[in-house]
Amino acid sequence: MRFPFSAIVGHDDLRMALLLNAVHPGIGGVLVRGEKGTAKSTIVRALAALLPAVDVVPGCRFACDPANPDPACPDAPHTGADQRPARLVELPVGATEDRLVGSLDLERALTEGVRAYQPGLLAAAHRGVLYVDEVNLLHDHLVDLLLDAAAMGRAHVEREGVSVSHAASFLLVGTMNPEEGELRPQLLDRFGLTVHVVSSRDVAIRTEVIRRRLAFEADPSGFAAKWTAADAELAAQIVKARTALPGVALPDSELRRIASVCASFEVDGMRADLVVARTAVAHAAWRGGDAVNADDVEVAVRLALPHRRRRDPFDEPGIDEQQLQDALQNAAEQENEGPDDDPDGPDGPDDGGELPRNAEQPQGSPGGGDQPPVPPAPAFKARLLQVPGIGEGAPGRRSRATAHNGYVVRPSTVEGNGLHLVGTLSAAAPHQSARGRDGAGLVLRGQDLRLAVREGKESNLVLFCVDASGSMAARKRMSAVTGAVLSLLRDAYQRRDKVGVVTFRGNSAEVTLPPTSSVDAAAARLKGLRTGGRTPLADGLLRVRRVLAAERLRDPRRRPLLVLLTDGRATQSAGGRDPMDDAMRAAGMLAADGIPNIVVDCEQGYVKLGLASRLAAVLGGTCLRLAELSADQVTGVVRAARAA
Repeated sequence: MRFPFSAIVGHDDLRMALLLNAVHPGIGGVLVRGEKGTAKSTIVRALAALLPAVDVVPGCRFACDPANPDPACPDAPHTGADQRPARLVELPVGATEDRLVGSLDLERALTEGVRAYQPGLLAAAHRGVLYVDEVNLLHDHLVDLLLDAAAMGRAHVEREGVSVSHAASFLLVGTMNPEEGELRPQLLDRFGLTVHVVSSRDVAIRTEVIRRRLAFEADPSGFAAKWTAADAELAAQIVKARTALPGVALPDSELRRIASVCASFEVDGMRADLVVARTAVAHAAWRGGDAVNADDVEVAVRLALPHRRRRDPFDEPGIDEQQLQDALQNAAEQENEGPDDDPDGPDGPDDGGELPRNAEQPQGSPGGGDQPPVPPAPAFKARLLQVPGIGEGAPGRRSRATAHNGYVVRPSTVEGNGLHLVGTLSAAAPHQSARGRDGAGLVLRGQDLRLAVREGKESNLVLFCVDASGSMAARKRMSAVTGAVLSLLRDAYQRRDKVGVVTFRGNSAEVTLPPTSSVDAAAARLKGLRTGGRTPLADGLLRVRRVLAAERLRDPRRRPLLVLLTDGRATQSAGGRDPMDDAMRAAGMLAADGIPNIVVDCEQGYVKLGLASRLAAVLGGTCLRLAELSADQVTGVVRAARAA
């Protein structure tokens, strides 16, 4: 029994976003961001009861519309008409590729000896809702399939001797907790609207939430019956708005307002303009208007632009209220003044209150003492740093790994995950006559079975160990180091890694950020990093060893990659011992633990001591110069070598 939609307290923006998508599915779905325990999943599942019933062809597994059937439907030709409730299909985070797109029908292949297609979740969700809880944790190969289907409105299956194409147009709804990592930009842009949900701090609202939830748990059927009329009224309003939608006018003045606001927020591409326009039309139909007005546009902008204005993975999503009001006012003034007037005014365009990238920043005190944070150098595209060998960690995009849901690379008789159907059938086929086969079905033996060996990519724990001491604290050098680490963090975000940060300066090292999936938290800590003091390199390496030992117990399958950024100097040690000897001893302990590592040599100047390369040799890792972290630098070297 689902919780009634009308009984949910608060979350007005989320309710409106879902209802507008129900009115106009072309908007493109909703992404619901929010902390745990905010009823994200509850309200999405409650939407299914409000959706209008759909007309379908009887017996069609792909929900074809009898008024406009898909000519390429695998179940064609179509006859007759029927009606059924709209479906809300849930895609589990751990689903396989076969479950999503469909696969060979094993039963018919083995019993009848024919190749037949068994539809997946994309077929079930056609003309309905596809719901992904924890969408930010979805495996990358499933994300790629979703992107293809969302872009084309069709699913194409080419596998195991089966070639099928069918319609797959659905309302995509995803929920996520940002603390567990962000969403890939390509999939993020596919969501038409986004809403950030937070729990109310109002005592009266929280009290009512508890009261209704307890009442529902005590008597689900009785509670739902109390809200049946309210839900029926919303469902009728959706049908009414859908009917009125084609007749809602979008005046040129509001169209220019939409284009002006989207341009002022510097969103990429034209998808944002189209989504805002569709949402504004849907809102006008929902309120019963016959034309879009400024209020409809403002509602649409608030829902459609927050996730599209992020210029960097570490930018916080959302819309600045003052910037929104300024953009709407400027659009209104342009409409009143006419197209030939200067839209920026005599003072030029508004910069949104942000400082230019190269603006002067306050200078810290000179010398080796405590210094304020240094502005990072511009970020760059980082080269791929991988853990050697083949792991078995969580799905990601960094290192090679065996995978339960990866791509099938070969059949095997001794290892693998799941049945390799083609390999099994191929092994059994030559023996059918000898086994006395006299019907359509195959005669199988145990020795015919083949397992599917799959390979994919895993995410890793990338632990940054950053020298923030006085030997590294020259502002230009520390700016370059911070910019490099932020570039590597952006790369870790894109590859779905877990990250942690250890810094060392003064008399000791500290865990600036314990290992986490929230890469933007690591970026925030690094941007506030203070520098100066002596260089306790040994303490930094020992702190890294303790962090990795604890993380190995917590998440044993996730392989670590240590990225040490240092000039190799050590000037602080306990008990009067030689600092460099202690540092090398600590490095040897990490090497004995078998920790894969990259040492980034940050030494600058004409005279170089080469201490970082000595440290890398003891660690058993690779030593790179700071400039060699750039993927463009690596590409340039390769091109030069080929040209020579």
